[in-house]
Amino acid sequence: MPSRRRFLTTASLAATGLAFAPMAACSREAAPSPAMPAPAVADASDGAALRTRTIPSSGEPLPVIGGGTSGSYEVALDSPEFEGLKETIRVFFDGGATVFDTSPNYTNADEVLGALLADGGFRERCFLATKIAADDRAAMEAQWARTQRRLRTERVDLLQVHNLRALDVAWGYAQELKAQGLTRYIGLTHYLESGHAPLLQAMRTRKPDFIQVNYSVNAPQAGRTLLPAAQDQGVAVLVNRAFDDGRLFAQVRDTPLPGWADDAGVTSWAQMFLKFAISHPAVTAVIPATRRADRQADQLRAGRGPLLSEARQAELTAMFG
Repeated sequence: MPSRRRFLTTASLAATGLAFAPMAACSREAAPSPAMPAPAVADASDGAALRTRTIPSSGEPLPVIGGGTSGSYEVALDSPEFEGLKETIRVFFDGGATVFDTSPNYTNADEVLGALLADGGFRERCFLATKIAADDRAAMEAQWARTQRRLRTERVDLLQVHNLRALDVAWGYAQELKAQGLTRYIGLTHYLESGHAPLLQAMRTRKPDFIQVNYSVNAPQAGRTLLPAAQDQGVAVLVNRAFDDGRLFAQVRDTPLPGWADDAGVTSWAQMFLKFAISHPAVTAVIPATRRADRQADQLRAGRGPLLSEARQAELTAMFG
């Protein structure tokens, strides 16, 4: 986290439009504070298509802004929050997004997502990613059967070994499910910097289609190690914790965006944090979660317009480092 003096100095320069000197489990993703203004939901697309990146192992394009379910989708099926999610997920798909990431560890999130996809007729438009998160083969098999039931689908698009858990057993099982046509891609995940080294090693030895890792303006370490390695090895990358579980919004409360934000097509801090993530060329998609339709529309805007230069990415990491 930045020192108070360093952060306020940087923010002050940004507010006045002065340039900075150029500088070289899946988790719960919180949305901005309600005090922050939100754009109109009806204008989610701004008439432009979402940027896409291709999956190296297949060449399949994916929109760079996706969605997660941890926290935001852990609601009762008969609750007002579930009714609100119907509009949120409509905005997601109508805005051109497709990638949804979930996990059997997130209480009932996959049950909620499965119901929303089925009720809205969105399953065929969804690139559906989930995880294996158990300690032995029997538990994995039972978990997979439950996942299929809760997600209301026989097949998924991406099956990931969650946080490298029971990797030797889980990876073999994932490979079997891929061979059976029950998942199109397989991958590995982690959400902490302490997991980067073992994830890097596993990526080199297991050769997954995807990795998923934390990467944000205040935790950019993956950009120096894992992301270049993934790019070199032809591995797709999903980014989690782009908002650092919401803590980044507390840091920028009442803080103006940098003076160059308009040039980057950025109108909110949520967009800025997401655009930082997708500006690394190795990143395939970022997967923030939100329960609110207006925030979903705002997040999608990060996938349109120009990306951030390396100098501007460096400015942001200096602000929050």
